[in-house]
Amino acid sequence: MIEGLGISEAALQAWLAQHLPDGGALRGVEKFGTGQSNPTYRLRMAGGDWVLRAKPPGKLLKSAHMVEREYRVMRALAGSGVPVPRMLALAEDGASPIGRAFFVMEHVEGRIFWDPALPGLAPGERGAIYDAMNATLAALHSVDVAAVGLADFGKPGNYFARQVERWSKQYLAAARVPRDDLLAVMRWLAANMPPDDGQVALVHGDFRLDNMIFHPERAQVVALLDWELSTLGHPLADLAYQCAQWRMSHAGVLRGLAGCDRAALGVPSEEAYVAAYCGRRGLDGIDNWRFYVAFSLFRFAAILEGVVRRAADGNASNPETARAYGRAIPELAEMAAELADG
Repeated sequence: MIEGLGISEAALQAWLAQHLPDGGALRGVEKFGTGQSNPTYRLRMAGGDWVLRAKPPGKLLKSAHMVEREYRVMRALAGSGVPVPRMLALAEDGASPIGRAFFVMEHVEGRIFWDPALPGLAPGERGAIYDAMNATLAALHSVDVAAVGLADFGKPGNYFARQVERWSKQYLAAARVPRDDLLAVMRWLAANMPPDDGQVALVHGDFRLDNMIFHPERAQVVALLDWELSTLGHPLADLAYQCAQWRMSHAGVLRGLAGCDRAALGVPSEEAYVAAYCGRRGLDGIDNWRFYVAFSLFRFAAILEGVVRRAADGNASNPETARAYGRAIPELAEMAAELADG
């Protein structure tokens, strides 16, 4: 049986032969050790390598681990200018040979950067990597959702109000003992909601450096991955989420940029990165930035609380890393509370 999938290689080969007839014989299955949400495997086949991504086993939080949404959005974005892998096949819950949904997609070769300080690169190369990431985010938020068939991919309007409510419920459902500071942040977010400005875009939901594959040699994003949290929403949610991560300690498990000399590294400041994004999207500036960053920190803490809970329940994709992520929650909570306190 393949670890974590609950299926033999022979049974998987039979499914692949039906849905991927040109793939050839299955020669091996390797589980990617990184990632905490949906177990992901490299399928080594005679016709080339593919990637299988599945829901985790066990009881899941409502609306979590929606690999079906990942498949749909990446398939819709093919040819849109947003770099995504080619989708091959989807097995939905009711028809899946493993009893839960999974999909198979193209394996994309390239570089994944786990450290935002980009060690081993020259300052000019670092700046180019960040600019490519910025351009990818702006391109994503410029997609015509109706033209790509995603007009019904989420509810337009009142995005942050709905998201604060959703992640408050998710946090309370996952946390065995909720933190007082995060409860206070929840109240502050609800009481300081910016007025809805009408902006609606396709948002990734987990837009960060290590969810991208870069060209082996050039500063170019060749695949944006991990679309589980994607929806129609406010584009500033993605931007604030990415910038919130950079405020985290570089020495911590989440590897932010706090404590790094960005100028020496050639990495743009938060202000410069936001300005480049605004320039690409024709925005004059951003109001209520403190709210957006505080929300992003709270939401990230809620996501990690869910990862920790799955580890405690025995359903984590990588239990050891999940427990390490649990140690990052206090940092996120404290930064969010500081922003809420002004």
